[in-house]
Amino acid sequence: MTWDTACRDWGDRLRSGRSLVPDLPLDQDAARRATGIFDALRLPDVPGQPRMKEAAGDWQRDIVRALFGSVVNGQRQIREAFVLVPKKNSKTTAGAAIMLTALLVNQRPRAEFLLIAPTQEIADLAFGQAVGMIEADPVLASKFHVQSHLKRISYRQTKAFLKVKSFDPKVVTGTKPAGILLDETHVIAEAPDADRVIGQLRGGLISQPEGFLIQITTQSERPPSGVFAAELSKARKVRDGTLSAPLLPVLYEFPEGVDWQEPSNWHLVTPNNGRSITVERLIPDYEAAREASEAELRRWASQHLNVQIGVALRSDGWAGAQFWSRGHGGPRSLDELLDRAEVATIGLDGGGLDDLFGFAVIARERETRRWMLWAHALISPEGLDRRKANAALYQDFARDGDLTVVDGLPGDLEWIKAHVGLVLDAGCLAMVGADPAGIGGAVDALAEIGVSEETKLLVGVPQGIRLMNAAKTVERKLVDGSLKHSGSRLLAWCAGNAKVRATSTAMMIERAASGYGKIDPLMASFNAAHLMTLNPTVAGPASAWAMPC
Repeated sequence: MTWDTACRDWGDRLRSGRSLVPDLPLDQDAARRATGIFDALRLPDVPGQPRMKEAAGDWQRDIVRALFGSVVNGQRQIREAFVLVPKKNSKTTAGAAIMLTALLVNQRPRAEFLLIAPTQEIADLAFGQAVGMIEADPVLASKFHVQSHLKRISYRQTKAFLKVKSFDPKVVTGTKPAGILLDETHVIAEAPDADRVIGQLRGGLISQPEGFLIQITTQSERPPSGVFAAELSKARKVRDGTLSAPLLPVLYEFPEGVDWQEPSNWHLVTPNNGRSITVERLIPDYEAAREASEAELRRWASQHLNVQIGVALRSDGWAGAQFWSRGHGGPRSLDELLDRAEVATIGLDGGGLDDLFGFAVIARERETRRWMLWAHALISPEGLDRRKANAALYQDFARDGDLTVVDGLPGDLEWIKAHVGLVLDAGCLAMVGADPAGIGGAVDALAEIGVSEETKLLVGVPQGIRLMNAAKTVERKLVDGSLKHSGSRLLAWCAGNAKVRATSTAMMIERAASGYGKIDPLMASFNAAHLMTLNPTVAGPASAWAMPC
């Protein structure tokens, strides 16, 4: 038997309304039994309390059939399922029904099952749905023992039990469950220890040959990061056939080329259309979000249509963020940039201990004279400790090679000095520019390699409203294609975080007031762009293009 869970034709399946679960060599008797139990459960909070047979979509039954029909000689062949489905498609209710089904088909005495929600409120809802399904059926009510104060449901026959919990590293570790359902992984992933805890939960399943892990989630309201980005990427690879794993990927997202802003396409990612939700009911909310702002529209689309956010656009954001993706295709490394550079300028931007230190190089490409941008960021251990909310993102950026965590200060200045030296040695350095008030110890470090105000290689770049010309230049070059950047997630994040604030006389760019969003590498890029607008033509120490402060 082969258990290939890839769904390579998923786009065609969505368009034709077919199942996203591929044909598998299931134990048909076990699959039918589990589906029958699932179908017999009743919705507790709907008039008439209809059975899941009428209320659930076939897509939910397909998951139940595959999950419980994949146990062969006591070994589960599909160990995991990753389900990406928009809000209002009965995720929490279906999750409760699946876990009750697991309790009823389970043969292991005293087996433990977990339903883990991201918040206490969602945990209460999931537990209420499960209890309501039991109370709606007199036979089930006699078979289960409900302990509301513990959020625990026990099946009297096998003494197996289901616990419903909110995500907490202290609560969910140290268990050996036979089955786990994670509700809204994208929210759970925001917890600082989410990757470690999910890893421990997986480890607890190893001793259970029939154990399973189900993740049911919508898209993230921010660019996917941390463990959610990793889980989503893995599911996509399995779906597309580039990775083999005992995982069932069921991903309701738009195929490439489909216009997500066209309501006639929304049914593709709304599998419960006509039941818990209808496309028609989504339209007024869509119109309201579109009228509110671009940022609200994108947030709405991420939750109701599973549209993945690349650059987190803000209603008061920097205009260039909207066109950031047009700049993809630039050099992915500093070496690549220098190989193609005629002349280069460097921008620096460093803040407090909880900030990133931004380093950016803009080079003018030989022959084409197109601008190329490469940027990097550094952070100290103190910065990591002060911004725990950003930990997952920083880990992603570090894995991408775009963020360096220095061992300690002044390790960041040593890194800056070394990389400015690389550009200097390449013979194409025109200037290094930074905020005169924020350059700090970099002055002494760069002086050691001959980059100083005396050699006219280190200059102060005007900030505030006087830097807007550089920002607007970058905007135009993104639109007309004359600036290409590395396409890093780091810079995309920073571009989305930039906020434009009106002053009494002009506009200026600042970071989001929340403190979550950093923009230091973007500001370093603007500093480099400011210098490049001077059109420097002489590289190296002979350059006379010093910028007056």
